[in-house]
Parts: sequence; C-alpha cells; structure tokens
Amino acid sequence: MSAGMPNPERPALRVVLLANTLPPRDVSGVGEQVLQLAAGLEARGHEVRIVGRRQRGLGASKLLFPLTAVASMAAAVRSFQPHVVQVHESDGAFAALGLRLGLGVRSSRPLLLALLQVSYVEERRVIRPLVAPDGRILGRPGSAERRFRRWKAPLQILLGRLTARLADRVLCPSTQTAEEVARDYGVDRVRVLPNVTGGLEHPVEPAGEEAEGALLFVGRLRLRKGLEVLLEALRELGEAPPLMVAGDGEHRQVLKARCRELGLRDRVVFLGQRSAAQVRGLLGRACALVVPSLYEGMPLVILEAMEAGRPVVASRVSGIPEVVLDGVTGWLVTPEDPTALCGALSALLEDPAEARRRGAEGRRRLDERYRPTHAAELWEREVWDTLAAREEGE
Repeated sequence: MSAGMPNPERPALRVVLLANTLPPRDVSGVGEQVLQLAAGLEARGHEVRIVGRRQRGLGASKLLFPLTAVASMAAAVRSFQPHVVQVHESDGAFAALGLRLGLGVRSSRPLLLALLQVSYVEERRVIRPLVAPDGRILGRPGSAERRFRRWKAPLQILLGRLTARLADRVLCPSTQTAEEVARDYGVDRVRVLPNVTGGLEHPVEPAGEEAEGALLFVGRLRLRKGLEVLLEALRELGEAPPLMVAGDGEHRQVLKARCRELGLRDRVVFLGQRSAAQVRGLLGRACALVVPSLYEGMPLVILEAMEAGRPVVASRVSGIPEVVLDGVTGWLVTPEDPTALCGALSALLEDPAEARRRGAEGRRRLDERYRPTHAAELWEREVWDTLAAREEGE
C-alpha cells in the first residue's frame, strides 16, 4: 500500500484530537503536529474533529484549559461518537479521566491515545546552571525558570503521569523521549510517532537582505535552549556571518548584555517573536539552522529547516540525533560545549558545497520519513494493534 492511500481492508475511523494550543492563533509545535496528523489521517480517509479552546469566555483560557476541556471533550464524544480520542501533553489529563469515567460515551468507550512531546521530569532536571567542559558557568536560570522548577513543573509532571497512565497507548516523537516517558511516568505502552511537516499550505513571508547567508537560531529565549553556548562559540569562531535570533523570552536582556560583554553586539540580531511564516522566510535565506539545546523532544523547526534544504548544527540530545544525521544532514555536537560547537560552525562555513549537500540530503530524508502520511500510517498501525489487544482482553 502506497503512502497516502486509504486501507480498503479496514473501515475509516472517526477521530477526535484535543489540543490546548493551535496555530495560527498560537505559536505551538504541539498544535502544529495536531494539524499535521489530522491532514495525514484525512488523506487516508478518516474523519477528524479537532477540539481546542473557544474564542471567548472561560474556555478561551490557556491556563484553565485542562479543566474546561472536560466539557468540550464530553460534548464532542457525545455528538461525534469517535472510535479514537487523542489528547496532547498534560493538558489532556482531566479530559482523559472524564472519558475513562464515561462522560459523553453512549456505548463502547473510544480508544484513548496520549501524545506526549516531552517528559516534564527531564525538562525540570535541565533547569540548572549551564557549565562548559572547563567548568565555566555560561548561564544561570532566571526567576521565571526557578518558579517553573519549584511550582509548575511538579504539577505538569503529575498531570503528565496521569495522562500517560489513563491512556490505552502513549505516543512520543522520538525513541529517546519514549524511553524517558516510560521511565519517568511509569508506563510501558509507549510507542514512537515522529513529528512531521508538509501537510498544510503555509504562507512564507520573505526575509530581508540581512538574513542572506546568516546563521539562524529559532526558539524561546530560555536557558535550556542553549543560546548562551552559541554566543560563546561565536566568540571563539571570530569572523563569521551574523546570527539572527528569532524568538523572545525571559533571558532576552541577559543575552543582549552577554553579547556586549563578548564583543558580539554587531554580529547578533535579536529579531524578537516571529510568526511561522516569517521563520520560514528566514530559513529560506539562512545558511544553516543552529539548535544548541540542552533538552528537546523533536523540534519542529528542524523539520522546517530540512524542508528548506538547510543543514542543521545541533546538540546531540534527546530525539535530535534521530532526525539530524551527523555527517549526512548536518553536524551534531556535545551540549554545553562552545568549542565543539565552534568547530562544527567552522566546518560548515569553510565548505559551503558540503553544507548544501547536507541540506539537500535533509530534504530527501524529510520526504522519505517525516511527512503526514508517514505519521498517519504509523498511527493507524498502533490504533489497530491496540484495538485488537483490547478486544482480546475483553
């Protein structure tokens, strides 16, 4: 059976996907994956309904969504009678609990899936000082990160663990993340469903001339994204193209001050928050994407760089090595090591032909593995296997 073709031997399914954050209203990798998976499932003949936040009132609150989603989910199950319900992250914990209790269910309970992009246990663990191999402190957690570690992360862990344990099957975007979730949340029904791109018509906003040939960083300006490490690497690198930083966050002023201390003020351009269309425009002009993170699930921006045919220089952490192949589609380096990152950037800039080759190979790999129809096929396989196992157990 070719990718994208419905399976005539199995009936089409009715599917509800529940998500707190959905583009274009929200800049969200999780929400983007909900839309991409829906596109893949619909291409294979399934009927999909997406349930998100309402536009007004209590239901529009991102913070309160885990609670308000219970009623939204029950209403969708009652009216749509889905075969499968999929919730995302810890936001779906109470909706999953409601489904388990039978809210909205008229006859048999739908299969419950949970897509977890990260382990919050791991995300909490990396809120600590950034330490270079020589012992230098490159950065420290800010007040917002310390509050997250103390107050929000324990709640996210509790809800994430509840979501995972209620689900009939847990899905994660990489093998590494699946292992983390299984260990940290105490579940064994975890499978891999990689992030994908290309199933939606996305606008591209052209970038300015200053972005031509630049290095590009995209992400929230917080410690685990590792921008402090990249700044140190640029100082060691010396002469190089400018670095365009697309994103905002609690570390912006600290990072700007660090640029001044390192003599990088004229070489680093802080663009602030950029829309998805603007990021795609920047990728189209950049020479490479740099992802110096300490922890990730499977960053969507890496897939977008591959879509644009751009090589990726990234930390060898989490699910990144499953997408970026060192020496094939980009360069992988040890996290928190400015000298190693400097070496990779130097290799990239000294051999533009090799950089272009790796970028082209990334695009080929994307077409072979990370399109919505690929995810939909894997998703179908997990659904049918889980339904069969449930029927055998009844």
